Amino acid sequence: MSSPPEKKIRVVVAKPGLDGHDRGAKIIARALRDAGMEVIYTGLHQTPEQIVETVIQEDADAVGLSILSGAHMTLVPRVVELLLEQGVDDVVVTVGGTIPSDDVPELKALGVAEVFTPGAPTQDIIEFIRGAVRR
Repeated sequence: MSSPPEKKIRVVVAKPGLDGHDRGAKIIARALRDAGMEVIYTGLHQTPEQIVETVIQEDADAVGLSILSGAHMTLVPRVVELLLEQGVDDVVVTVGGTIPSDDVPELKALGVAEVFTPGAPTQDIIEFIRGAVRR
């Protein structure tokens, strides 16, 4: 008898705020999909509230926030705060984009699992999400 198929990891990829550049987010979304994950890409100009709503509706295992605008220290804490307010404490939160290294420890202290900066190999991101979700 064969074992049941492994549940696909569900990842919401979101672009919070007014950042209009989503090439990186689309590359990551495609890489995760190619790696067998189910990806829900929210598109541009999402509010933290919209992102959290999508995470809950889609029963996501992880959320990847892509931010190039410099507003990560406002937007990321708000997403984390809203997730906790909704009782969602089992979603792996990752952030990608132009994040100054000085801000990484603060983001991680807030509950961000990992921060990926430009040039991070997609395979590293895939492996990180797989490992973090299965934990």
